[in-house]
Amino acid sequence: MNVGIPTEVKDNEYRVAATPEGVRELVHGGHRVVVQAGAGEGSALSDEAFASAGGEILPDADAVFEAADMILKVKEPQPEEYARFREGQVLFTYLHLAADERLTRFLIDRRIAAVAYETVQSADGRLPLLAPMSEIAGRMAPHCGAARALRPPGSWSSVRGWPAPTPRGSRPGWRPRSRSWTGTWSGSGSWTRSGVAGSRR
Repeated sequence: MNVGIPTEVKDNEYRVAATPEGVRELVHGGHRVVVQAGAGEGSALSDEAFASAGGEILPDADAVFEAADMILKVKEPQPEEYARFREGQVLFTYLHLAADERLTRFLIDRRIAAVAYETVQSADGRLPLLAPMSEIAGRMAPHCGAARALRPPGSWSSVRGWPAPTPRGSRPGWRPRSRSWTGTWSGSGSWTRSGVAGSRR
């Protein structure tokens, strides 16, 4: 089978559908793998690495879609990619179709054989492709929350409804450049967060 790996075009998506090691396994299995030039740059994977694994580097997405029988992606196709698909192609990616009627109708009308990673089940009913994503999301959530809670220079945080403190030594009428709310009236959690953020008197 001719397998195509295009560059992801969804906003803020920097992953690539396969690593060079994955490409090597596909090639060893007798498949031809074509990779769009630069597809792995967002994941620090060079074209040379894919080529060394047996992949063929093609100049753009149009060339990849034209050469491939099966398209490997990370995220669901974006509207700008629809025209590249042809009837009978296989698509393997995360789809989440319940939230995207337009994409669902497109795949049906274009007669694409779409396989959603999140629906693949093992014999015991587990979801081996979805589980790692969920685990990563769970591990990243506290870090993302902590990053959002950090106070940028010149700003202040306050529990909703409480006045912000006046910095020591500041002149009358001083106002911060921005503000962020650390929470609502939710008990000791908000009080603790406000203390960590430096807004508690």
